[in-house]
Amino acid sequence: MSNLFFCCLQTRQKFRIRSRISVLLTFATTALLVVAGASVHAQFGAPSPGTVIHDATALKPPAGARVAIVEFADLECPSCAYYNKQFEEAAAAYKIPWVHHDFLIPGHLWSTAAAVNVRWFNTKSKALGDEYRDQVFANQASIYNLDTLRRFTEKFAQSHSIALPFAIDPQGKLAAEVKADSDLGLHTGITGTPTVFVVTANSKGAPYIEVPRPYNQLYPIIDQALADTVSAKPVVAKRPAGK
Repeated sequence: MSNLFFCCLQTRQKFRIRSRISVLLTFATTALLVVAGASVHAQFGAPSPGTVIHDATALKPPAGARVAIVEFADLECPSCAYYNKQFEEAAAAYKIPWVHHDFLIPGHLWSTAAAVNVRWFNTKSKALGDEYRDQVFANQASIYNLDTLRRFTEKFAQSHSIALPFAIDPQGKLAAEVKADSDLGLHTGITGTPTVFVVTANSKGAPYIEVPRPYNQLYPIIDQALADTVSAKPVVAKRPAGK
């Protein structure tokens, strides 16, 4: 009798253990299916709608142009550096303006100072400011703090026979311009960099189109913008009264 009792007890215990294992496996399988389903949804879900524009004032070509590239960038942003050459080549190939806006990313160590430097070189010539900006992007990997930025800037100035002052922006005017430019991006609705648009004047199509993937979308979007504005007259700058 005792042996039979212990045998039944052991059988019941084995059954309970197997039942618990079965329940645990069921829960685990269900959890995996839920995670897999979420992963599939994330992978094949609807694409991002893009930047939500609050104010399109900045998304217009300069006076006299019917199509332009408008870019919001941070000089410390790796993706901005990566695409910089492509934007330059596209603007040159199509002979359209390329408008730069500073959009400062919080936490970046030296991009604000670099943006101020660009504007200081702009006071010498716009071409010199553009070259400095391009060179910062080209050498971005070797610039990792304010000291390396200073040395890079000194070397750039020396290569152009320009004496760099001890204080680039003693009154903070250039820094105020950079901040105002960045605030313009926030007011527009920009949230990250690079954010790029092809903008048009008097277009039969969209007045501006965001370019989320410049590597394969920039040229087709410019082509479309030019086609949509082929009969449009360039925007002429308004002259002051009496001029």
